[in-house]
Amino acid sequence: MRADRKALHQVDEERLVHLVAKGDRAAFEELYRRTSPWMAVRLRRRCSDEQIVAEVMQETYLAVWRAAGAFAGSAVGGTAVGWLWTIAARRLVDAFRRRAHHAEPPPAAAARVMAPAAEEEALAAGVDGDVGDALRRLAPELREVLQATVLDGLSVRETAALLGLPEGTVKTRARRARIAMRKALA
Repeated sequence: MRADRKALHQVDEERLVHLVAKGDRAAFEELYRRTSPWMAVRLRRRCSDEQIVAEVMQETYLAVWRAAGAFAGSAVGGTAVGWLWTIAARRLVDAFRRRAHHAEPPPAAAARVMAPAAEEEALAAGVDGDVGDALRRLAPELREVLQATVLDGLSVRETAALLGLPEGTVKTRARRARIAMRKALA
């Protein structure tokens, strides 16, 4: 057993994934030992919630154990480390979506008419004239993306995490909001 572990220490990550696909627990342990420290650091850069990071790590390595046979590797220009990170990044997005989903108010509460948020009032007061009117006429989902990206200066990725949306949705809504603003101000 010790010789196997020593031999695994010299094997590259791609070969380790192929061994994991065959059910080799020692290869899985070696892959985890090599990749989990940097993966945790990368996840923490994107999420400050340690519980979410721990869940994503666990889900990622469970997915690696279950799907290692699907790894195509260098045959398609990929790397084992890139494959692992892709799994982790997708799991992190899923975790953000779950958190956003659970943070939504119940339908009965959403049906009630609510007073405008303080930032909406500040925005309305801060943007006057035609621009303010055009901004207030935007659909709420377009306005919140425009506020986050333009007025708050957030990136698409940060806006997506903040609003619990996919990045593609943020880009689409930002584009639609800008088009609507141009038409309103033309």
